[in-house]
Amino acid sequence: MAKPNYAFEKRQRERAKKQKKEEKAARRAQQKTQGEDGQDAPADEAADDAAKGAADDAQASPADPAAAR
Repeated sequence: MAKPNYAFEKRQRERAKKQKKEEKAARRAQQKTQGEDGQDAPADEAADDAAKGAADDAQASPADPAAAR
């Protein structure tokens, strides 16, 4: 049986967290600029973000043995 590579898994989790944080900051910046213009964000964009987050969670679960604890 192969030995788990915890350092690799940690880097992957940190990378995912950083990417999610950057996406959230970009969404907030976009909402702020749209709010100043008096326009609302499209509803389908929020649904796409929610679906993407759920897909990322489902994809990350099997690869992360620490989450199963």
